[in-house]
Amino acid sequence: MFPTTLRALRSRSAASIARPLRTFASTATSANQVPANDPVKRDAPPNVSETNATPTSSEGSFDKVLQESTEKGEELRTQQAPNYKGTWSRSQNPRAVAMSGPRFEQSIMEDQPRPYAAIELIHKQPVRWTHDRTVSCDGGGGPLGHPRIFINLDKPQICWCTYCGLPFAHEKHRHHLESMPESELSYPLGPKGHAAEVSETQKVTDEPLAQR
Repeated sequence: MFPTTLRALRSRSAASIARPLRTFASTATSANQVPANDPVKRDAPPNVSETNATPTSSEGSFDKVLQESTEKGEELRTQQAPNYKGTWSRSQNPRAVAMSGPRFEQSIMEDQPRPYAAIELIHKQPVRWTHDRTVSCDGGGGPLGHPRIFINLDKPQICWCTYCGLPFAHEKHRHHLESMPESELSYPLGPKGHAAEVSETQKVTDEPLAQR
């Protein structure tokens, strides 16, 4: 029995060695799929359909007959925010990736959510002048605030909070900063009447549940 069993095992092992190995290849994916670790670079076609150029109902945020050109729709689909074109964070996905698939086919891109980029809105806030060498910022306090940050204002420059970006400057540096061209300043030195400006009464409060 033993020699017979040994010969059978040898024949099975030889057959397994002679058998060709299986090969696996990645299958073709569509443009709306996001495959993991796909080595093939695929050019996605424009997601905006040609039927967007036809008039639709008047129910919309603009209260008018919505008729969109495919060129304008593609621009809105790929632009990250109305006031910012590209991504501003490494953890942020491009808008073109999110606004893809059948969910956004044949839909007016002007009616899709279009929030403004806060990274640009914060630079519309005017400088907060103070006579103190060190100021603190907590974002306005309450649940919408942030941990208290202390900012040194000894240098003749605009100093901003590393959490919320509100700008501060010392009064003794006002003449120096006003002599600089506006193109070299990252924040306006005074109110400009921009819609994104936050009034001074809303910026800092002493109430425990107050907000900016």
